[in-house]
Amino acid sequence: MSIPDDLLRDLAAKVESEQTNQMSLTVVVNGAVITGRLAPERVWRQRVAEVLRDSDRLGPFAEVFSSPGSPPGQPDGPPSHLHFHVARILQGPVGIPETGGMYRIALDDVSAWTVGDFSYSDK
Repeated sequence: MSIPDDLLRDLAAKVESEQTNQMSLTVVVNGAVITGRLAPERVWRQRVAEVLRDSDRLGPFAEVFSSPGSPPGQPDGPPSHLHFHVARILQGPVGIPETGGMYRIALDDVSAWTVGDFSYSDK
């Protein structure tokens, strides 16, 4: 986005301050539609670190995501990214990946958004 969307930034800040992962959101980024739930960055980083630690090949990278970051409810500044978990890229009638993924999206890259997530069908 060439003009920052203050409403979207406020929404991301609220997720951070409340430390909640219940906010469903759908965004358009470079033509891709991504739908899922927002998570506070700290929670998102912990989950990514857990997944990496469980991997034989990627375990050493878990440390990058394990840094503590800001204390809960006290971000370093206004959020610059959205942190999705249980998220899917919608491609036609299906969501990729089926189990949901972990995505970090720059707020400035979001060209459109709506509250809530879109259902999809893999049939």
